[in-house]
Amino acid sequence: MSLTPNYLEDRICLNVLANSIENAKECYEAAEGHVILGVLSKNYPTDEAAIEDMKKYAVKTNNALSVGLGAGDPNQSQMVSRISAELQPQHVNQVFTGVGTARALLGQNETIVNGLVSPTGKVGIVNIATGSLSSQAPEGEIPIETAIKLLQDMGGSSIKYFPMKGLAHIEEYKVVAEACAKYDFYLEPTGGIDLENFEEIVQIAVDAGVKKIIPHVYSSIIDKKTGDTKPEDVKILLDMMKNTLK
Repeated sequence: MSLTPNYLEDRICLNVLANSIENAKECYEAAEGHVILGVLSKNYPTDEAAIEDMKKYAVKTNNALSVGLGAGDPNQSQMVSRISAELQPQHVNQVFTGVGTARALLGQNETIVNGLVSPTGKVGIVNIATGSLSSQAPEGEIPIETAIKLLQDMGGSSIKYFPMKGLAHIEEYKVVAEACAKYDFYLEPTGGIDLENFEEIVQIAVDAGVKKIIPHVYSSIIDKKTGDTKPEDVKILLDMMKNTLK
């Protein structure tokens, strides 16, 4: 089994949380390298502590590192941008308003930077008010096409569609997927994804023609006793990913 980093070439790549360096390595191997490991900035008291620890994750997983906010916390946006500039990870999670800062500090276009937009209950319309101040204001509802173009203006790579609540916003999600395919943008469905709905959610994006799909599967595959993401569940998800591309 090759463990060379094939993340950048993947049509579908998992994003799961790593509870420890060993857990990250186990999940990386279970996914045969088709994964990025989320490590949350919110878990660290300082930039220096985050950088020191996340570097160890990067070494053990061929830099399959995804720098996370922590439950989409907009107050972590600036910290994520600062530490990502130092770490140069493969993937960065950002709120909508943090994308431009993240890209500028990274200083390159290879790292994938997502921008968080939320469902509104209206097909074709998303909420972009996900920043530290804007999230406290009335929702910023705009067409998904406009959201994508704004993110592209800022140097973003993908839509992080959160919180999906599993299949609760499936009709909205289908239109988001179609727009991402039309405008050559990546898509990261997030929130409430589990072993039961994963394949359907991914298949919708594949059928729409999305170039790169990065589903985030978090709490549903975490061992509640240890806090570890379960490698055996990662393997099941990998098999589902392969199935959607047949």
